[in-house]
Amino acid sequence: MTPDAADGTIVEPGRTGSPLLRWPRLLGGRRGQCVTELFSKLALDHVSDGLLVADMRLRGQPIVLVNPAFEKITGYSVDEVIGKNCRYLQGSDRLQPELTEIRAALAEARACSVTLRNYKRDGTMFRNALRLEPFRDYLGRLTHFVGLIRDVTHAPGVDRLTGLRDRYGLLDRLAQIEMSANSALLVIKLDVLRFRDVNNGFGYDVGDALLRSATARLAVVPALAIARVGSNNFILAFALDDASRAGKIVNEVLDLLRPRFVLPGASLTVQFAAGFAVGFAGTDPLLLVRHAGAAMQRSKATPDHGPHPFEEADDRDARNRIRLANELQSAVSNDELLFHYQPQVDLQSGDLIGAEALLRWDHGAFGLQLPGRFIAVAEETGAMMEIGAWGLRTLATYAARVNQNRRIPLRFAFNMSVMEFTRRDVVAFVEQVLNETGCKAEWLTLELTEELMAPESDDIRRSFEHMRRLGVGISIDDFGTGYSNLRYLERFPLSEIKIDRSFVREVAHNHVKHVIVESIVKLGVALDARVVAEGIETEADRVMMRTLGCSVGQGYLFAPPLDEQRFEILLNQGIVMREDRLSKS
Repeated sequence: MTPDAADGTIVEPGRTGSPLLRWPRLLGGRRGQCVTELFSKLALDHVSDGLLVADMRLRGQPIVLVNPAFEKITGYSVDEVIGKNCRYLQGSDRLQPELTEIRAALAEARACSVTLRNYKRDGTMFRNALRLEPFRDYLGRLTHFVGLIRDVTHAPGVDRLTGLRDRYGLLDRLAQIEMSANSALLVIKLDVLRFRDVNNGFGYDVGDALLRSATARLAVVPALAIARVGSNNFILAFALDDASRAGKIVNEVLDLLRPRFVLPGASLTVQFAAGFAVGFAGTDPLLLVRHAGAAMQRSKATPDHGPHPFEEADDRDARNRIRLANELQSAVSNDELLFHYQPQVDLQSGDLIGAEALLRWDHGAFGLQLPGRFIAVAEETGAMMEIGAWGLRTLATYAARVNQNRRIPLRFAFNMSVMEFTRRDVVAFVEQVLNETGCKAEWLTLELTEELMAPESDDIRRSFEHMRRLGVGISIDDFGTGYSNLRYLERFPLSEIKIDRSFVREVAHNHVKHVIVESIVKLGVALDARVVAEGIETEADRVMMRTLGCSVGQGYLFAPPLDEQRFEILLNQGIVMREDRLSKS
């Protein structure tokens, strides 16, 4: 490249007048020659890297030159860039620790290299591997800074979706942190609760947009490192002068995430579980990450999902979960699984008309385990397939035995996992079980969550239609608790809608709940679907649900979940749940 004789613009050899690097001649003579030689060399050596030059002699240190690669990487044209301070690429993300190193290098007129978050013209964040080099005139005076930028968003150690560090990038960053004797390191792990419902209910594009939006909010905190680990987990690390401030910082992070996320195609209020751990000089950062993860699991397990500091009990629980995962693989073969049955009652007649089969694991060391303790582990490890097969066979066998001599047979409901619909031919399996056990199809109802219906798969819809033709009932469980979509009721051949207990509770005294339940009942009537109210615990709940037209009730007012022996005693005694009996209880 050579300088054009007319205006000093550097042009590509052989293409006179076609600027490659638009560089006004700010220096003349020997100094201009130095500039030309420098930038010609930079352009040749770093064609794929973005290049910018800032004039340190002018007020605001404006950008005076960029190359085409800069325009391509950032999306800004040269005319939009010239005259601006390069800080504009940071957007509002001005608390990154890497900026301290940049400011020091500019003040000391020395080179530096950092990787930081920058933002393109369309607002997209990218990881910028930035190298700054000072340029001096022939007298040794600083005149310009040259910046070379490289988009490393998709480089190893970087999460491709958000541009944050991934797990390996996080560990590399934590290994570089040097803690002083008087400082502490805070590690926070966040979990986007019910993220799978967002993906299934609105689509993966909305789920991705939610993660990117959460990333943008987290970008404003002064963290040493921020990473996305797993599909819906974030980890943040902070340096603390006072370890007692840890809880305050965690709350500030959660406050940033509390407002609604307005996304393309959805507006969502999202809750985050949070666990955190604090360490001091000499503490293994990887241990802090593990402790924060264990504390996060405790946060997820609490009803309000509030932030939870690490405790030794969390570490014990984490080890127990690992043990459960291993031992769950043999739970079926060791005959450790069983059902408890919670009666379902006709709210008009008071008759017992069926029961929901609730899975239990009788663990040798930990005792009777509820599904919330092990179902997620079973799905993660693949054990759910064997457990689901055992459950359907066991329940069909039991229903056939119980109904053998009954004038009016009972219908038994059973929760089926999403995994079973995606990994086996459910229709063929159900038909096989019915043939093997002698159970009639109309004695079974498969309870499914909105999560399974959300993708609106044609294959799943056809499976539902086939099972309805067989006579097997299809129920949508916990209706209203997910990111509900009324299209489920339109597209899928449901025979039953189960109203979640959170809506049933105090329905007699809560106008909003009253309106919601009444609407669901009317939908059920219009769709010829039976409506079951879960969680009826008081006489007022029962009377109100019956008044609203709900068909069936289930809850502790009638009976808790009963083991097989106690449930059969209930059946053999011929007890019915009539109003006169309830009024005397």
